[in-house]
Amino acid sequence: MSQFACGQTKVRVGNRKFERKNKPIMLQIASMTFNPFQENTYVLYDGSGSCVIVDPGCYEPDEQQELKSFITRNELKVVQLVNTHCHVDHVLGNEFVKQTYGVGLYIHRLDEPVLRAVSSYAPNYGFNRYQAAEVDGFLEEGGEVSFGDTMLSILFVPGHAPGHVAFYSAENKALISGDVLFYNSIGRTDLPGGHYDTLEKSIREKLYVLPDDTTVYPGHGPETSIGFEKRTNPFVRA
Repeated sequence: MSQFACGQTKVRVGNRKFERKNKPIMLQIASMTFNPFQENTYVLYDGSGSCVIVDPGCYEPDEQQELKSFITRNELKVVQLVNTHCHVDHVLGNEFVKQTYGVGLYIHRLDEPVLRAVSSYAPNYGFNRYQAAEVDGFLEEGGEVSFGDTMLSILFVPGHAPGHVAFYSAENKALISGDVLFYNSIGRTDLPGGHYDTLEKSIREKLYVLPDDTTVYPGHGPETSIGFEKRTNPFVRA
C-alpha cells in the first residue's frame, strides 16, 4: 500500500541539473496515487515542458481530473504514454490519456496479451466502465523513451509480468520500477505470467547493478533506493 492518500500529488526533482541555452533543465517526477489498489501513476517532465505519463491508474472522474489539472497547471505537453506492465491497476486510465492528449500507447510486446485480458476480468474488481486502449508501438530493452531534454533507458525486467519493463535515467539516478521492486518488498509472482526465479534474476542482474544512490519510484508505496534494498530487502539481497 502507498503512504500517499488518493488525491494527493507528490513531486520529486531529479538529483542533477544542467544548463542549456541559459535555462536550467532537470527531470521532475510527479506521483499520484489512484484506484483501490493505491497504484502510483507518474508524470515525468523537464524544463522543456514535454512530459510522459507512466501507468495511468486513474479510473474515477475525480482521479482523471486530478491528472488533467496537474498537466494543465504546469503547462505540460503530453508526448507519450507508456506502461511498465499491463495489470489492471496500471492501465485503467490508458484510454482516457490517449483520447485526451492524442498520444500513442507503448508497452513491451510480451505484455500485449496481459493488456487484452484486462477487459475480461476488470468487472470482477468493480471496474465496470473500463475502456480498453489499443497499443500503438512496442518498447524493447536497449531502446529509450525520450522527451524534451530527457532520455530514459528501457530495462526488460520480467517476473512479475512477462513483458515488464522499467525506465532508468542515469543522469538523474532515477528508476521507475513498476511492480518489480518496492520498499523492502518485491512484486508478486502468483499471477498469470509471473515467475519468482525470473523476477529475482531481473532484480539482481538489471536493478542491483545500478548505482546505490539511485532513487526507486515503485508502482505502489513509498520511494526507496537501490542501495537500501540491496542491504535490507528480505526477499532479494545483494
